[in-house]
Amino acid sequence: MGKIAFVFAGQGAQYPGMGQALAQASGAAARVFDQADELRPGTSQQCFQGTEEELRETKNTQPCMFAVEMAAAAALEEAGIRADMAAGFSLGEIAALTYTQAVNFADGFRLVRRRGELMQEAAEAQPTAMAAVLRLSNQAVEEVCAGFSQAYPVNYNCPGQVSVACRQEDLKDLSAAVKAAGGRALPLKVRGGFHSPFMASASQGFAQVLEDCTLAEPAIPLYSNCTGQVYEGDSKDLLARQIASPVRWQTIVENMIAAGADTFVEIGPGRTLCGLIEKISKEVRTFSLDSLEDLERIKEEVKGC
Repeated sequence: MGKIAFVFAGQGAQYPGMGQALAQASGAAARVFDQADELRPGTSQQCFQGTEEELRETKNTQPCMFAVEMAAAAALEEAGIRADMAAGFSLGEIAALTYTQAVNFADGFRLVRRRGELMQEAAEAQPTAMAAVLRLSNQAVEEVCAGFSQAYPVNYNCPGQVSVACRQEDLKDLSAAVKAAGGRALPLKVRGGFHSPFMASASQGFAQVLEDCTLAEPAIPLYSNCTGQVYEGDSKDLLARQIASPVRWQTIVENMIAAGADTFVEIGPGRTLCGLIEKISKEVRTFSLDSLEDLERIKEEVKGC
């Protein structure tokens, strides 16, 4: 029998109304939103009724996404479905950390709030942007980026897709360079050059935040964005470095599959991670949890795996 992996979504998947259907359908999910509102008044309203513009602000995106993801995980727990291993993409790693009981909900929420604030401050210090580069090898993307003074491969997502970060003023020329190399660059719905040296101040600031936080050993294997491996050693260092380091998503998924995962459930809005996983392996099943219909399907097809 294969294993179930929960993967928690990252920034860019947010949309107005996210989480509302789950909160209405699941008492456990509704209680998570109540907890979030106690810690940050208005969080559920921002998720359910906030505008796209409002939700795109990093200081709002991260706590709102965290609340939605923890609510979705709670709805699955209520249905008797738990993961054998977990990972999260970028901010989703904080949700995964919380899900695996390395931190409690209040501490996880506090961490993701401060992380969002620090990353927004770093993004506002210099106009930066991100784009997903398609149809080029990792090496080809690295070579394109090397032609610019401040352009970096930051998310190694799946074969033929690497996200890059650059100065806003370089995005047009970088996209042209990608096209000349035979690829295509698609701008991402984020406001900052995340997981790159542009985030050095945020990484340093988050390291200081983590000094006051107690992290327990995860209850199930938790995979690190920085290394692509199961968390070992100083998890605080990995979490701080993650903000300014590339996300090794393809490596994470390949290692989860090697560890026995054959069913992946994307926790949070959208199905971006499912799409990446399907490009990494055709041998696994993927499910996304973003609606009541999704929840019912997962309860029917995943429970008892």
